[in-house]
Amino acid sequence: MSGARLAGISSLVAVLCAGGSAAGEIEISVTARSLQPGELVVLTAVMLEPAQSVRVRAFDRDIPVFQLDSRTWQALVGIDLEVRPGSYSATIDARTDSRALRATTVLVVQPRKFSTRQLQVDDAFVNPPPELTRRIEQEAKALAALWAEPPSVRLVDGPFVQPVPGAATGRFGARSIFNGQPRAPHTGDDFPNREGTLVVAPNGGRIVLARELYFAGNTVILDHGAGLFSLLEHLSVIDVTEGQTLRPGEPVGRVGATGRVTGPHLHWGVRVNGARVDPLSLLAALGQ
Repeated sequence: MSGARLAGISSLVAVLCAGGSAAGEIEISVTARSLQPGELVVLTAVMLEPAQSVRVRAFDRDIPVFQLDSRTWQALVGIDLEVRPGSYSATIDARTDSRALRATTVLVVQPRKFSTRQLQVDDAFVNPPPELTRRIEQEAKALAALWAEPPSVRLVDGPFVQPVPGAATGRFGARSIFNGQPRAPHTGDDFPNREGTLVVAPNGGRIVLARELYFAGNTVILDHGAGLFSLLEHLSVIDVTEGQTLRPGEPVGRVGATGRVTGPHLHWGVRVNGARVDPLSLLAALGQ
């Protein structure tokens, strides 16, 4: 993790045991590219004594926690695309052999201005024919069910890598206007590449979806564990199957132009415990 690319905020928080008769301490560090909508926050808690269990809650969500060593625990907190600027508490509850500890840190979310993009696509992807309504609704429900699943075991292995070469052009959070009609904000980054360019796994994960979706085209979703998912969309070819486990950098498929697109590119989206997060913030916080 490169400190030059990250804004680090540290605080030493004194906490009392549940009975209030003894004191302990938890050192909290908050690391993020920025504290704005669509950003990933790495929350690290270091206990002065080993903890049996740790819980984290932020943005009205329980956040999965994973253990780095006997005294260090970490959680990935996503600031969703539509979170309003303001102050939000992140609470850490820990249980040691002798006490219950609680510490709170405040995340001050700053405003973020998103661009607007105008796109021309096949009208069937802006105003789908009525006979496709049920399919679109079923696909939306299937994705919502994935985000609602209990967090799986963490499969991340080392730093995250970009799944294709080149710079992103279609920016995360852009307000999208298709054929003159406003639609949902862009929830990923687009990487233009030649059709057939290899797409690799940005990190270890289990394939939880590998099929064609109406708007996203040929799509692969990797569950990296601990509530973190990568969505790789608009593929020309899918080279994996559901249930398969991948290591970082292993082939997933090939760049294509399937679904609602203006040309061949990879759309990479990231979900962190339901929050829509900019993949470039993920690379900044957890990349090489």
